[in-house]
Amino acid sequence: MKKRAKISVVAVDIMLVAVSYAITVLIKPNASTAYFVKYSLSFVGFIALWIIVSFINKKYQIENYNSSSQVYWSIIKTNLVIVALTALIMYGLRNMEYSRFIVFGTTGIATILEFFLFYLFYSLKYAKSGPNGVSRFPVTNGYDYYEETSKDTVTLDEKSIRTGVHIHKILREEIGNKAFAFVCRHISVDKKDFIIFSTTTRFNIDRLPAKYYKHLINIKRMNDIRFVNKFLESVNAKLPREGTFIGCLETKNQRKRRVLKKYPPVLNIIFYTFDFIIKRVFPKFFLTKKIYFFLTRGNNRVISKAEIIGRLYSCGFELIEAEKIEGMMYVAARKIKKPVFDENPTYGPFVKLRRVGKNGKIIYVYKLRTMHPFAEYIQDFVYEKNQLKEGGKFKNDFRITTLGRIFRKFWIDELPMLINFVKGEMKLVGVRPLSSHYFNLYDEDLQELRTKFKPGLIPPFYYDLPETLEEIQDSERKYLKSYQKHPFLTDWRYFWVAMKNIIIRRKRSS
Repeated sequence: MKKRAKISVVAVDIMLVAVSYAITVLIKPNASTAYFVKYSLSFVGFIALWIIVSFINKKYQIENYNSSSQVYWSIIKTNLVIVALTALIMYGLRNMEYSRFIVFGTTGIATILEFFLFYLFYSLKYAKSGPNGVSRFPVTNGYDYYEETSKDTVTLDEKSIRTGVHIHKILREEIGNKAFAFVCRHISVDKKDFIIFSTTTRFNIDRLPAKYYKHLINIKRMNDIRFVNKFLESVNAKLPREGTFIGCLETKNQRKRRVLKKYPPVLNIIFYTFDFIIKRVFPKFFLTKKIYFFLTRGNNRVISKAEIIGRLYSCGFELIEAEKIEGMMYVAARKIKKPVFDENPTYGPFVKLRRVGKNGKIIYVYKLRTMHPFAEYIQDFVYEKNQLKEGGKFKNDFRITTLGRIFRKFWIDELPMLINFVKGEMKLVGVRPLSSHYFNLYDEDLQELRTKFKPGLIPPFYYDLPETLEEIQDSERKYLKSYQKHPFLTDWRYFWVAMKNIIIRRKRSS
């Protein structure tokens, strides 16, 4: 954007804030024109802060907006940071002549006016030129060269057919030497059995002939794909068994480091907090999820390493390798089966987990989420990589969130299991309800013995505190055989010893 045009945008924005300030002062309870004088110096400081934060957060770089949702998101995140900083300043300077009503009122009205004006600018901009739908990197297959001209069309440019050496060159230029080396470890780029995409829509994947290509590479971030699982399901349908998919994304931790590094101290913490709330908390609740998708259209979503691996496994792939390269994570996955096609994946704060109950019947155990979404699909993967630690839990379980570790420490995550107790699927004392994978790690005789009884809320683990899987099995076997003979007395004894170990000795299972 030209310097003069940017100055005009800033000037208009200052005018919007001034108008919003005047409206707020006039509608303030016990309104008086004296407020204009009383709050004049504070308002000048507020305007200065407004402009500085807007520049730092690049709100005025309207030429970079590619969608209306980016317009809304840029305004909201910037103005939230401004409000937070103003609140901190007011808290630090207790004698500051300003009003919370003025701050929130001015910001709210200015935000609405900015929505209208910035969106109008964006609409006029694209009414003249149209959005740039041409991808910098084409869709390629071996020696052929495809250009993605829009979201819904793929055309073959006959003049652009090049040798494999040229494909190597443009791929290396696009993703860098390290990422190119990652691709070469899993695909022979001298063959014609692969195809390269730079796309966020599965429409382009669905146009491919089934099982024609052995490998598929997509160099668009999976963070910008609206329906990630549907996209991966389409990839699965087009690849033969043992076919390879290579993709990339910015993980949750990489995003956090980038955001904290991008902004100055204090401001970076405030911005990351709001970013976390909107990008991580909002998608997990029914009502706020609608707000999240309205603001973001599914672009630039936050995805953890555990979630993307879980999505791959749920869509019929197994992970071959994942490597962090220059702020991105590249993943190579092999097709091993058809997708699960889970219509109701667990994503919100409450989850229903499939567990083996009495008589081998599958019951759904209610818990608060302590793991990243789709983590339930990679239990086998985590076990193979890390095995078990003392107490029977998985070692270095990266599926567990920070909040999840706190929940587990104080058993907060298990409170919803009281629903299973009320439903009669579980009893107060008894063996843990296990997943099918963990259940299959047990000896066959114990598997048979376990399914004769209901699982319990308080496991025998807290009675004699076993450490290894073998010791856990011996502990449960001893409890179940005792329960067969004396049900009430066994549970009574186990309950009070468990309470002693939990409350007095502060023992935990993880």
